Amino acid sequence: MCYIQHLMFDESGMVATDGGVIAEGLVKRFGTFTALDGVDFRVAEGTVVGLLGPNGAGKTTTIRILTTLLRPDGGRATVAGFDVVREARVVRACIGLTGQFAAVDDDLTGRENLVLVGRLGRLPKTAAIDRADRLLEVFQLTDAADRALRTYSGGMRRRLDLAASLMVAPAVLFLDEPTTGLDPRSRLDLWDVIGELRGAGTTIVLTTQYLEEADRLADRISVIDGGRIIAEGTADDLKARVGGSVVAVTLAERHDAARAAGALAEAFALPPGEVSTDSEVGTVTVPVTAGGDALVAAVRALDAAGVRVADLVLRRPSLDDVFLALTGHHATDRRPEQPARVTGRAMG
Repeated sequence: MCYIQHLMFDESGMVATDGGVIAEGLVKRFGTFTALDGVDFRVAEGTVVGLLGPNGAGKTTTIRILTTLLRPDGGRATVAGFDVVREARVVRACIGLTGQFAAVDDDLTGRENLVLVGRLGRLPKTAAIDRADRLLEVFQLTDAADRALRTYSGGMRRRLDLAASLMVAPAVLFLDEPTTGLDPRSRLDLWDVIGELRGAGTTIVLTTQYLEEADRLADRISVIDGGRIIAEGTADDLKARVGGSVVAVTLAERHDAARAAGALAEAFALPPGEVSTDSEVGTVTVPVTAGGDALVAAVRALDAAGVRVADLVLRRPSLDDVFLALTGHHATDRRPEQPARVTGRAMG
């Protein structure tokens, strides 16, 4: 088994890993719908890669293939050096998976949930109990260990789910939007835990819709849209594509959006398509590189165009700014996804 052959634990109970992830030309279709259209990316051993994209972009489908839950219709992938199709059983022994919803039993206690996962992973009973106790301590759940899961808060459930994914000591950990539905404090707590795993050398693939999450946790980011990887790099690399900063204008009159966009495009020598407008709420955003001077230039351009401004700020690019620059559409413009009931055939 992978975790017996390749893994060791350090004194903190974290996992030392062996192997990364390689995806080459992954294709997946659901009837006439193409969910993945040639996905390529790599995750170096001991690093965190964020798979960043809007709902329906293909993130979860990619994770399902890499974790052997779906067969690809084309391309190939390896995890920890093993092919996800030909060596699926070994891959399963190498990985941990935390999905968007906790896969644990409400009627069991926190400790019982972890021990059950360990036993299903063929750990001896004593080893499963010892491992569960270590993970409960790492994830700050010791005080709640003997409470039924139904009494846990959302943040506690997510931490327990992450602990469960580590019960069999994965070489590679897949986190599919792990902070979905968490309150801000719980999200920050889970970020700290993931950061500790990264510091201990665990190879992690993280899917997310949040640029700040990828910025905080990922060594590199792969942006996915329309079933393809459209950009890769660090968070700073991606932000640089939209100028490093953004001038965001809220107009006093919504009908001035087109005129404001034209004035700002001319002022900053940008193609009109790089200036984003939302005429329904009366906002205009433009990527800039001039820092504070950009505010002065924007005010002058809008004043010369006779556009009245309600608010104007200079900020760092958001996920939506990055997506608009890379794809021409907003991150919230959901791509049609495969039918919700389609799960595909698991590999044996």
